[in-house]
Amino acid sequence: MNVLFIVADDLRPVLGCYGDKLAKSPNIDQLASRSVVFSDAYAQQAVCAPSRVSFLTGRRPDTTRLYDFYSYWRVHAGNYSTMPQYFKENGYMTLSVGKVFHPGVSSNYSDDYPYSWSIPPFHPSAEKYENDKTCRGKDGKLYANLVCPVNVTEMPSGTLPDIQSTEEAIRLLNVMKTNKQKFFLAVGYHKPHIPLRYPQEFLKLYPLENVTLAPDPWVPDKLPPVAYNPWMDIRQRDDVAALNVSFPYGPLPDDFQRQIRQSYYAAVSYLDTQVGLLLSALDDVGLSNSTIVVFTSDHGWSLGEHGEWAKYSNFDVATRVPLMFYVPGMTTSSVSQGARVFPYLDPFSHVLGLVPQGRSKKVVELVSLFSTLAELAGLQVPPVCPETSFHVALCTEGASIVRYFNASEEKVEEEKHECDDCYRCFNEEPVAFSQYPRPADTPQWNSDKPKLKDIRVMGYSMRTVDCRYTVWVRFNPNNFTANFEDVHAGELYMVKTDPNQDYNIYNNTSHGYFFKKIVGFLKH
Repeated sequence: MNVLFIVADDLRPVLGCYGDKLAKSPNIDQLASRSVVFSDAYAQQAVCAPSRVSFLTGRRPDTTRLYDFYSYWRVHAGNYSTMPQYFKENGYMTLSVGKVFHPGVSSNYSDDYPYSWSIPPFHPSAEKYENDKTCRGKDGKLYANLVCPVNVTEMPSGTLPDIQSTEEAIRLLNVMKTNKQKFFLAVGYHKPHIPLRYPQEFLKLYPLENVTLAPDPWVPDKLPPVAYNPWMDIRQRDDVAALNVSFPYGPLPDDFQRQIRQSYYAAVSYLDTQVGLLLSALDDVGLSNSTIVVFTSDHGWSLGEHGEWAKYSNFDVATRVPLMFYVPGMTTSSVSQGARVFPYLDPFSHVLGLVPQGRSKKVVELVSLFSTLAELAGLQVPPVCPETSFHVALCTEGASIVRYFNASEEKVEEEKHECDDCYRCFNEEPVAFSQYPRPADTPQWNSDKPKLKDIRVMGYSMRTVDCRYTVWVRFNPNNFTANFEDVHAGELYMVKTDPNQDYNIYNNTSHGYFFKKIVGFLKH
């Protein structure tokens, strides 16, 4: 089996297949209709480089020791094998297109080539213009805006990075077909990462009058200040800077909030067309019956919930991601030769309402991707890491989730009814762990992305099927230790009664049980 691994950037599950009524995502929905879809999948840290290094190595941020953008795990933590490296060592041609590893120091300025990839990774040439002044304002001048619908023909080189990545990935699929080589092709799309720069026609899919504010656009009363992210990166965009919003809590004007939400959705539909063209090309080369397709994102993105924007937090809106696996013959029966599995669907004319082939409500983590893909491809599953694994090159800290592929919807529902007690569920059910560093107990200019040397507090967060529990504890960046005897703040949300996580009941509930569990987990 070949592997096509598609990763979006900053994409929360605002997709039709995840029940979002506004989203127009027919191609990803079509993939979901032939896949097993995980509705409760979480990233290990809601920022690009740490999340990507975590899921590509199968190790958690405390093991990669990457909480920012400024170190390379092979030098700084341990010489850990990566998922593509493992496939390469098992005879696969491994290929990287677009943003797979985070570029820069954290992947040794080479996207971890030649360890992870058979040939040097491809980066779209138009990527270098991402943050330039390419957004036309009402006055006709060009700006570096957050909200940035564009006329693609006016862009430098007349294209956008994700369009180039799709073209290159399709070219590589054709090469793989000709060479008859088994491959692991990773395609990393830039959208909907900011700036929200996408072809302007996608705005038509989302008339502003149909776009609402977040259901909870205020900062919750009992949110500890350490938990809040002050969205510095969007404040630096020309259109947001012009609003002169107060630091750290804002808020942004309502009409501008709706414009951001509108453009985020438009960027998602633009991404959907790129995924559609790529999957249609997989059909064209006749490889849909012999290729596993995975679709996910590095983390989510707040769209005004809790008065927050961007990622940089432990809330579901920042940590929850789409995750689906198409496995020919397993998630769907094989199609006859020549029949199309993934015909391209135009979002301007198709509203399908396709339902996922199978849906799992098990709580799962991106750190499980490595072992899961190894198992699906028939490779030996890497061993579970020992308690201290800095010296171990090949092991993973996330167990394979293939065992959840056959849990049918009905069975999950039954289990759900039997399990009303958060504590009991927690004992029996899988759990997702995420974490986020902060420089101080109150919002600072560097709260969103503190450098390692500035980290003073770490928020360790645990998501069960019924609750989200977070403790913010003293952290020492010199020896990478968290002191659980020095708790600065805590959060506890009961998801059943408080799905948006607005009512923190940490101070009026006993939670020693959770605390023990989180400490026990981190020790192992």
